[in-house]
Amino acid sequence: MPGKTEIQNRLRSLLDPVVTFLSYLGVTPLSVTIVGIILSLIGAVFVTRGALFWGGIILIISGLCDTIDGSLARRTGTETTFGAFIDSTSDRVTELAYYGALILYFLRGDTANSVMIFFLLIALAGSFLTSYVRARAEGLGLECKVGWLERPERVAILAVGLLLGRVVLIALIVLLAVLTVFTFIQRVLYVRRITLSDG
Repeated sequence: MPGKTEIQNRLRSLLDPVVTFLSYLGVTPLSVTIVGIILSLIGAVFVTRGALFWGGIILIISGLCDTIDGSLARRTGTETTFGAFIDSTSDRVTELAYYGALILYFLRGDTANSVMIFFLLIALAGSFLTSYVRARAEGLGLECKVGWLERPERVAILAVGLLLGRVVLIALIVLLAVLTVFTFIQRVLYVRRITLSDG
């Protein structure tokens, strides 16, 4: 069974023709990132209105933009520190937009949905903490890419839930809540382990 890196490399190879075409047109990686952000906000509006399927479709396209912008930057030799910063920031915007939209969506239902709002808040917190631990570790000169649920997996699970409807979505939100917190703990323990020699 292929690992995460192999799957990501296969996806990038599938998108190579798109990257080549955008490079030929002179499209910049930053513009692709901005399009991805705008699409995620539009998708969030669809989710808020209960159009879960279309919200899922747009989330997938937004996620593809996140893959394309990095590949395009490498292809055109325009990788910059600011580009990497904006790329990471756009990831947080997308997750916040979709989780926020789902909270609003479940607020429209009956009081039993307060349980789902709780799980959404846990999933949101777990997602942000997972990303923060990696960013903080890298800021200290450490690599921290360990964990079951990195951003691509989180986006894929959320997209599947949106595409397959409310019942599946509810189950996958609970799964996201559990696994994002677990991944956060995994990363904290990993950083602790590799820094034990620091005292």
